Amino acid sequence: MLKTQLEYKAIARSVVFEVVNESYSTQICSSCGTIPASSPKGRASLGIREWACSECGVEHRDTNVALNILVAGHPRLEVGISLL
Repeated sequence: MLKTQLEYKAIARSVVFEVVNESYSTQICSSCGTIPASSPKGRASLGIREWACSECGVEHRDTNVALNILVAGHPRLEVGISLL
């Protein structure tokens, strides 16, 4: 229902709306794109707020999922997202 409302509002305001598949978005490292062994896995790990990628060493916080979903929705951003 939320996605339907968002799509309706976006169309009414001539804004681009795209549904992305958020599968594995918590596990994928937004820096190197891999699913490392150190990433949170399953429902039990949903409470994990910080983790470090065992592949590239980048430390992730809550924004990792948002960055992964942003890249999935905007392929032109796959070359990298600058964090301010």
